[in-house]
Amino acid sequence: MYWKVVILKFRKSVFKDESKLDINYIPKTLPHRKKEHRLLMEFFSFLLRFSEQMSQRVIITGDVGTGKTVLAHRFGADITLQTNKQQIKTRYVHVNCREYRGKIFLILQHVLTIFRPNFPKRGYSSEEILNILFQILDEEETHIILTLDEFDALIKNEGTETVYKLTRLQEIRSGKPQRISVVFILRDLSLINKLDDSSKSTLQRNIIRLVKYGKNQLIDILNERVSTGFNLYTVNEDVISSIAEFGFSESGNARFAIDLLWRAGKYADANDKEVVTAECVREAVSSIVPSIRINELFSLSLHEKLFLLALARFFNHNDNVYVLLSEIEESYAVVCEEYDEKPNSHTQIWKYAQLLSVLGIIKIEVAATLKRGRSTKISLPYIPAKELEKVLSSTIKTNRK
Repeated sequence: MYWKVVILKFRKSVFKDESKLDINYIPKTLPHRKKEHRLLMEFFSFLLRFSEQMSQRVIITGDVGTGKTVLAHRFGADITLQTNKQQIKTRYVHVNCREYRGKIFLILQHVLTIFRPNFPKRGYSSEEILNILFQILDEEETHIILTLDEFDALIKNEGTETVYKLTRLQEIRSGKPQRISVVFILRDLSLINKLDDSSKSTLQRNIIRLVKYGKNQLIDILNERVSTGFNLYTVNEDVISSIAEFGFSESGNARFAIDLLWRAGKYADANDKEVVTAECVREAVSSIVPSIRINELFSLSLHEKLFLLALARFFNHNDNVYVLLSEIEESYAVVCEEYDEKPNSHTQIWKYAQLLSVLGIIKIEVAATLKRGRSTKISLPYIPAKELEKVLSSTIKTNRK
């Protein structure tokens, strides 16, 4: 019998700790959310002094990718650490309402099983489950902070009555130890206007609004993830800046930017690259954002295609994120010579760039300079340069037959 020995070659990765890019990872610090974190801690500071005498209700609101969920988790970890150090029993429970179809019964049932895993799933109403939960919390002398993420789903499914009861937990326990505080996370704050006046008044007392991240703020967030998740010198500043630009264009969505960073790293590993290049970012973008349709390339004139081919070749053979229009003019002239075409003027080339920008194929940025007055930078953000060069070469060849 012959044994086949397989030697696996160790392949170095650009990642140091890929888990730091995971959507569920909670950083120790939150760039540009320290003020909101401090405010949350202040809202719940009563737990350190008289935890059984009151409860709290807070709303966290903001668009997708503004850090609502990660802020809540970071706060939950920090407040339980502080209270438990002082022997004050506190539990943080985070529930996504959408995962439980926006039904309060399923949500309360889930919370109860955290304390009693074998509790029967049938035979009890929502009110009975809540009473049993209070009994358990009394027995264990514990205060829970219940965060209802995607609270929009519960409002739409359950309506005013359920929300009213959630805002009146303190009154239900009048004269007894307070055991449950609630953090409501929702995107659309206007949904509160559909509630009754009493619920609306209670919920609007403590609101934390998270504004969209700016590009520079996204750069800070990405730098933090790069420093913890990637090996040293594998992601340069231009790559981080270009990814931040994508996140900013997606309404300041940090989640989108972090996912794009992770995908770019995976493409770097898949192509055995030692660093994350601009081409890796383009491949990552094309896997998320729909690529340009081929018929849009067919509709371009010959010289528009030649100019775009010059761009594709440049980015295919260079790791640059941007190229100056003056630099690409030289490449365009070389491509024209290859196809026996006379290069057009600078003014016409500028028009090509503007058209391709309008079509969403390239991105142009005009910046002021001390020496030249103005310079035009061009990037190819959405399409892998290698793929674009291949398609253009084929279409130009077909059209010239």
